Amino acid sequence: MAYEAGALEETLAAAAGGDAVLHAELRAAYAESVGRQVDLLERSRCDGNWHVAAMRLKGLAASFHSAALLALAEDALDAAPGDPSVVRRLKAYVTEFSLS
Repeated sequence: MAYEAGALEETLAAAAGGDAVLHAELRAAYAESVGRQVDLLERSRCDGNWHVAAMRLKGLAASFHSAALLALAEDALDAAPGDPSVVRRLKAYVTEFSLS
């Protein structure tokens, strides 16, 4: 799933209030938070840990208005814990977001 620029970027811009440095810091914090949860998903060794990390991703998606991350979080919740395809797609999302 590709990174979408719409509502997420608008949310970051509104929060930054025109401050380019703050906007960059918010983008970095978002990417770091998502990356941390993806790492937790990847290292999950039980259903509970997988579920908690997926729910945290869902919360990040809701907080930042990211439809793409929300869909990926839902995929993680629907998948079997440890599903490598979900982790790969989430990592691709983080990479694409970080490069944009």
